[in-house]
Amino acid sequence: MKENGIIVRKYDSEKDFIGVEKVERRCEVGPSGKMSLFTDMLGDPICRVRHSPASLMLVAEIGEEEEKEIVGLIRGCVKTVTCGKKLSRNGKNDSSSNSNQHHHKTLPIYTKVAYVLGLRVSPSHRRLGIGQKLISEIENWFREMGAEYSYMATDKDNEASVKLFTEKCGYTKFRTPSILVQPVFAHRVKISKRVKIFQLTPSDAEILYRHRFSTIEFFPRDIDSVLNNKLSLGTFVAVLTDSDSDVLDVNQFLSTPPESWAVLSVWNCKEVFTLEVRGAPKIRRGLAKTTRLMDRAFPWLRIPSIPEVFKPFGLHFLYGIGGEGSKSAKLTKSLCGYAHNLAKENGCGVVATEIASCEPVKVGIPHWKSLSCPEDLWCIKRFGEDYSDGSVGDWTKSKPGLSIFVDPREF
Repeated sequence: MKENGIIVRKYDSEKDFIGVEKVERRCEVGPSGKMSLFTDMLGDPICRVRHSPASLMLVAEIGEEEEKEIVGLIRGCVKTVTCGKKLSRNGKNDSSSNSNQHHHKTLPIYTKVAYVLGLRVSPSHRRLGIGQKLISEIENWFREMGAEYSYMATDKDNEASVKLFTEKCGYTKFRTPSILVQPVFAHRVKISKRVKIFQLTPSDAEILYRHRFSTIEFFPRDIDSVLNNKLSLGTFVAVLTDSDSDVLDVNQFLSTPPESWAVLSVWNCKEVFTLEVRGAPKIRRGLAKTTRLMDRAFPWLRIPSIPEVFKPFGLHFLYGIGGEGSKSAKLTKSLCGYAHNLAKENGCGVVATEIASCEPVKVGIPHWKSLSCPEDLWCIKRFGEDYSDGSVGDWTKSKPGLSIFVDPREF
């Protein structure tokens, strides 16, 4: 599409890489005198959508043939997720035990949803409608792919982004999950001896997630693709037990679950991108270094040291977090400790997750408030003209549930 001298077209990795890198660098200039978080995509501009079922990256170009310049870009992906739930027709006649009947009488309602991310416009070319053009063009592709909804995520304090999407592009504020970030310390986190942690195979993890999580909002229908991806480092279940077994029979677990249990999976973002905090004063850097030295010298003190975030660092993302029972939050804390130790072994700087603000096991997830975001704003839009309300009605008007599933492929 060409309008007012601006061409919006598909990203070409062979000729657009340098131009895209320039736009990314220009857009990541932090405010003077303040700390800012920078992202290095390790030479792969489409890394954050590469593992999605369908994805696209567009660039906005301006100028004549010999002097063309990329001044904007946007990424998007399309997938099928849960948007609601319904009672199964034979739920009342289910002959299974009472403990199972509760889990089999509801079924997920799926819809195709698109996700907008990585919108960038060079500072020198803002307020020219380029961002809106990029959004419009990628939405055209979303419609071609059969998406019924499109959503995006942004910092709730990013007024420019919120205004663009809600006032000019027809999006409405939808959900406000929390991003929780925990530093990776120099010492290992101690796991209670009363907690037994099992690692599930991808196939067993799929069975567990489909049985217990498939009716949660944004649960991906292709969860098997997520769990079998090379970046997924494993799914772990924690229970209170004295068993010496290192294997969990998932079918027996589902038929006769323990009173309390918790589960989470780990995604290796370190292989996709790295982060770096810039603009920190020397005194802050010095204090952070001191905490690390103390932690390494006296690991038994378990000093909560600040990792080396002033150089590029990687992270592990925790997804599919949940559980049941009165001890589920405590078991979640043990799983997070286990995930912390795994991240330490892999040389990561932080462990992060994103969950619903009212998620029951949230209280068990260790995090630093100074690094976390209590409200990550999600906005949504319905391409509703050609769709019926169906079983769930208009999803954009639905109330939030207790939980939400954040796909690690687009974090």
